[in-house]
Amino acid sequence: MSLARELFRRKPVTPPAPSPGGLTRGIGTFQLAMLGVGATVGTGVFFVMHEAVPLAGPAVILSFLVAAIAAGLSAVCYAEMASAVPVSGSTYAYAYVTLGEIVAMGVAACLMLEYGVSTAAVASGWSGYLDRLVGDLFGWDIPAALTAGPLEGGIVNLPAVILVGLCALLLIRGTRESAAVNTVMVIIKLGVLLMFGAIAVTAFQADNFADFAPHGAAGVTAAAGTIFFTFIGLDAVSTAGDEVRDPQRSLPRAILIALVTVVAVYLFVAIAAVGAQPWTDFEDPGQQSAGLAVILGDVLGAAWPATVLAAGAVISIFSVTLVTLFGQTRILYSIGRDGLLPRAFARVDPRTHTPVFSTVVVAIAVALLAGFIPLSSLWDLVSMGTLVAFIVVSIGVMVLRRTRPDLPRAFRVPGYPVTPVLSILACLYLITGLGWSTYAWFAVWVAIVLAYYLLWGRRHSLLARTERETDAATAAGPPSADVDEGRGGSAT
Repeated sequence: MSLARELFRRKPVTPPAPSPGGLTRGIGTFQLAMLGVGATVGTGVFFVMHEAVPLAGPAVILSFLVAAIAAGLSAVCYAEMASAVPVSGSTYAYAYVTLGEIVAMGVAACLMLEYGVSTAAVASGWSGYLDRLVGDLFGWDIPAALTAGPLEGGIVNLPAVILVGLCALLLIRGTRESAAVNTVMVIIKLGVLLMFGAIAVTAFQADNFADFAPHGAAGVTAAAGTIFFTFIGLDAVSTAGDEVRDPQRSLPRAILIALVTVVAVYLFVAIAAVGAQPWTDFEDPGQQSAGLAVILGDVLGAAWPATVLAAGAVISIFSVTLVTLFGQTRILYSIGRDGLLPRAFARVDPRTHTPVFSTVVVAIAVALLAGFIPLSSLWDLVSMGTLVAFIVVSIGVMVLRRTRPDLPRAFRVPGYPVTPVLSILACLYLITGLGWSTYAWFAVWVAIVLAYYLLWGRRHSLLARTERETDAATAAGPPSADVDEGRGGSAT
């Protein structure tokens, strides 16, 4: 086999079927949609807003809208791919069946970066809201040395490590249990965010929008690029393909429900927050760890609403960490099942039906990152991984329409082929707003993963083993007539 054919071999599309000893199908449409909302709502408003507003000013509302449009175009592409290829693995699996093995590993690099760094960064930010909540409720603060890593003047971000450990234990316990807990947390945090918006609107000042776009279109684009990674939840839905009861129908429905919910909440909270205080106040260091709680306290001059919001943020960030950790483990499970990682990653516990080894490995890696390394400056790197993954999905829709038009699709992209093209262009537009250092670090990471694939993965993949067995059988040829006759005579 030529090297090019080997690198671009494609995995066949197979219909969903029960896998004895594997993951079990127990998630319905509503719980699946809540996984998407859980992985998305929270990060954009509790963390990234205070990174994005200084870049765009009040025009951050346009940044949220631009990111939402790009995510929406990609979401409908995800919906079609999920209905046609209803398996775990998300964009990695879609790339494998449409663009080939080496592209799938490149996408896997994007997803590992996207999920690993964002999970660690979100978990590390949990300590700020937890500290605020503990202070409001009990009047004491968590020691500073235990809320920051050594590079930030502390010892370890202990709350972040504890959070990752709790999420890992819940995921090991079972998928249905994790999805049920996430659904409860999502409902609570949506209620808290709606409460924030309703209270913040009472302090709305139109003058806060006077200098609407202080940094022009470049600022809007830069902020949109930073915000975009928060739409990771749309990808997280598709990582659960092997654990959904009716994947071909539930996956596209859940993706679209999550998209509408997330965009509505983001825009409402962004308008309320920017209207409640001058945009320059978002740069205040005092708002970096618990910004929305500070805004609410300033608006009302009372402690209890800020305490409620801090509690909502603690729950919200728990939900985000839980779902993104879940997504990372399922992606590694899929890669291990395909033989591109050691088979231990695809091992499923016979009692809980969860990939325990994969979960433990991911939890340890994420806990180390969250506990010891400051990651708030890596939002753009996560956005880059997310944008590239979304581009690949949009391309995959067009490729699969051409190569497998016969596949059953419970959902089809409206306005095809214009919509996938617009999705690609929108994602490329957002990529232009990211810095050159982001491009450089992203290229280094992808190169490392592809080097691993070329040196180990391509020889150990299931497709490679199947091809070697087929070639060996072909080389051996059919049994000779003499041998057959001899065997027949001895048998009689």
